[in-house]
Amino acid sequence: MHPALNIAIKAARRAGQVINRASNDLEGLKVASKQPNDFVTEVDKAAEAAIIETLLEAYPNYAILAEESGLTPARGGNDGEYQWIIDPLDGTTNFIHGMPQYAVSIALARGKIIEQAVVFDPNRNELFTATKGGGAFLNERRIRVSRRTKLGEALIGTGFPYREFDKIDLYLSIFKELAQKTAGQRRPGAASLDLAYVACGRYDGFWEFGLAPWDMAAGALLISEAGGLVADLRGEGNYLETGNVIAGTPKVFAPLLKLIEEQLPESVRG
Repeated sequence: MHPALNIAIKAARRAGQVINRASNDLEGLKVASKQPNDFVTEVDKAAEAAIIETLLEAYPNYAILAEESGLTPARGGNDGEYQWIIDPLDGTTNFIHGMPQYAVSIALARGKIIEQAVVFDPNRNELFTATKGGGAFLNERRIRVSRRTKLGEALIGTGFPYREFDKIDLYLSIFKELAQKTAGQRRPGAASLDLAYVACGRYDGFWEFGLAPWDMAAGALLISEAGGLVADLRGEGNYLETGNVIAGTPKVFAPLLKLIEEQLPESVRG
């Protein structure tokens, strides 16, 4: 196992301990709103602090991009070549409502290439990991995307808008089409876990718009290392920049992308 992946696992488990302790006393949790329907808790901040402390102790010259504290440039030595991308608690709204669907997500990028990935579900003690070129794993067991080949038999994950609603009609039109042409859709509310579920075959595809890099970075590497495909709405690799992502098994990906493309106005594609 790559040393950086070991450190990321250590950081994710530390954050998981913070989250699990807090889950026992949700009534006493302090919750603030960053913007409508976008919440942050003291747990998000404490988990992020634990992650950053662990990562900096081992790699003090790597830059950090984290959901709550933003971008921390590299302190020197690597010229910003390496960057950790962190979501300390993906699924905060689920967490504060006691819904057990949330995760810690940590990725390491070299330039624009994601090289290491960890998605940790502290509820189920499920640890998803991947190293570029080294495969994807769930609790040290090798995982692959599902073998489903037909969109009509596929279970698709997604996420609907919860902050900005200017594209709600577009989402509903795509949802309507997929509802008629797939085995079903799911919207649990934690994109990093949704992507990990594609990687291990629980979903056959996933689509969502307007995500942040920390929502996607680790999960995208998991999928590609598990034999799946990940792209933006043009079928290209710029999803971390655009925030728009489509993923799936090799056979499901193409018809899923085509169906979504057919619903999109040109202004939304990218």
